[in-house]
Amino acid sequence: MEKLKSYFTDRKQQVVVFSSTAIALYGYDQGMMSLINTNQNYLKTMGIAEEDPQVGVIVSVYYLGCAVGAVIFSYLADKYGRKPALFGCLAMASLGNLVMFVAGLGYSQGALIVMYLGRVIMGLGVGGVDSVVPVYSSELASDGARGKALAQEFQSNIFGLNMAFAINLALTVHLGKTNEWAWRIPIIAMQIYPVGLLAIFGVLPESPRWFIFHERHDDAEASLKYIMGEEEGKKKLDELQENAKQESGQEIGYKDMLNPKHAMFHPTFITIMGQINQALTGYGAVSVYGPQIFELLGYDVQLSEFLTQGNYISYFFLMTFAWLLVDAVGRRTVLLGGSGTLIGCFALLTLFGALVQKSDEYGIPKQAVAIPGIVSLFIATGAFGIGWLATIWLIPTEIFPTTARAQGTAISVVVWGLANFAVTLMTPILFNNLKYWLFLVFALTNTFAGVWTYFYQPETGGRSFEENQEFFDAARKEGNWRVGKVLDGEFRKLPYPKPDGQDGETQPLLARVRDQIG
Repeated sequence: MEKLKSYFTDRKQQVVVFSSTAIALYGYDQGMMSLINTNQNYLKTMGIAEEDPQVGVIVSVYYLGCAVGAVIFSYLADKYGRKPALFGCLAMASLGNLVMFVAGLGYSQGALIVMYLGRVIMGLGVGGVDSVVPVYSSELASDGARGKALAQEFQSNIFGLNMAFAINLALTVHLGKTNEWAWRIPIIAMQIYPVGLLAIFGVLPESPRWFIFHERHDDAEASLKYIMGEEEGKKKLDELQENAKQESGQEIGYKDMLNPKHAMFHPTFITIMGQINQALTGYGAVSVYGPQIFELLGYDVQLSEFLTQGNYISYFFLMTFAWLLVDAVGRRTVLLGGSGTLIGCFALLTLFGALVQKSDEYGIPKQAVAIPGIVSLFIATGAFGIGWLATIWLIPTEIFPTTARAQGTAISVVVWGLANFAVTLMTPILFNNLKYWLFLVFALTNTFAGVWTYFYQPETGGRSFEENQEFFDAARKEGNWRVGKVLDGEFRKLPYPKPDGQDGETQPLLARVRDQIG
């Protein structure tokens, strides 16, 4: 009981809880729209048919809003502080959700336009959340626990996904697919996140790094003492002030970051490729169109929806391994392990999908291939969560100096938004035309993502922000971006220096995992 009490009074844990709940907004939207898209009253109110391309456009336009919101709120986070920017993000998301809820409520003409407007406004807010929260969280976490903190937050993302889908499913079963409130209630229920977070907003500290960057040293000291206590806070203040001196005068803009001749281009390219590779895993399609995949394996609509819920529940619990492993074995290991597992699972799904379609011809019982297909999809979902969900959002917070961190994370969200816009727009078309062969495409794209990660993604875990800069400085001097060729391959693995001199090579893996369980 005492340990539980200290958990909730610990300032860093309060930040993790807040950030986790904020990140759940993104997951909630994914789970919310998947069943709303098949509600007959919703389609009638919007004036569109179920096979109308606008069904996909309504889903995907949200991601364009996310891309724009990331740029806007990252700018505000740098100029006015992480907390004011977060307040604006949450308020914007709440407003967009409310606009979606009233679309066609008591009227029909113009309902589609109002829904589009609500989706874009909510995207602006959630894009800001996805841009600012990882920066805010990582700046308040210790160097050896950044991965655990962010992975815990993204486990809440999956909680939001589960919550939305469960509400949708329960209302659909109870009220039916022709009932108006079966789709409106799941929308307005999302208000619990932004409204609840705004209610407790005052207890959060501002980022000490942001204070130092804006030469507000007294405020930084007060914030550090509030978070860490008197002695530890003073020690951290001296460290941050020293780092700030090294970064002073480094004004970095988006043009600099996208300039191949600038020092920030390399970490920017790593960030962009990380989000592209995450999209290439194909999991954006699985999370939004899960029921259709189970239908492809031969199950009816309602059973497919229940199986999708089961997959999401499994996803949530398997995400525990993400925050246990990401700091213990490193970013590269979980990414490469995730890629390898996804390649195998999608290859199997291609085979099982083909056998289901030919089961009558070959005399094969459908369950004999459909059940292994379900297992493969469950494993693939867990592999994505452990390897690729949180890790790609974590890396940009570790490879940019304070002067460019918010912009770097914003670029990450912009690429994520554009990639997911394309994925959610194209997936229905690809499913209709490629059927189970789409899984083979995903196996190939995961191969590309894994190979690129092996050669070019440095290991950023267990190092300070400043130590990670050494890799990019050395790569620039040597004119080579391959991880194995820079600094004798030092950044292929974790450093994990220990007080007794024991390094990450000799420290037992179980001991490192035990450190994360704490």
